[in-house]
Amino acid sequence: MSAPFRQLTERVYAAPQIGLAEVAEAARAGFGLIINNRPEDESDDQTPGSEIEAAAVAAGLGYVAIPVTHAGFSQPQIAAMADALASTHAPILAYCRSGTRSTLLWALAEASRGQSPHRLAASAAQAGYDLGPVRAMLDMLAAQDR
Repeated sequence: MSAPFRQLTERVYAAPQIGLAEVAEAARAGFGLIINNRPEDESDDQTPGSEIEAAAVAAGLGYVAIPVTHAGFSQPQIAAMADALASTHAPILAYCRSGTRSTLLWALAEASRGQSPHRLAASAAQAGYDLGPVRAMLDMLAAQDR
């Protein structure tokens, strides 16, 4: 893949802001779902979510918007991400401005489903992301699942 899709797990990838070309590449690569974690109008140069959604639907991909601002993460966002991750067995591409918020939300959702914070951190690090900003929350969510 030439697009900046960073592999978090066997089927979950994170990416910085995508455009219509990346939607087409995701479809060719066999992705089944695109998750948009970027709020609309965050910057002037971002492709609007409605355009990404239209391109995804036209290419036969699912699309979910779970916007995350720099204010942080909420339980409804974590639950929505967990639901999105569980909604398909196909590969998933989550994106935001840099891929960081998508990765952090993915990790929080997985921790809420019982995944090991240590394993999540290792997977994120391998993709170039640091879960440090949410590590305490990951530990709390993982402990609640037990």
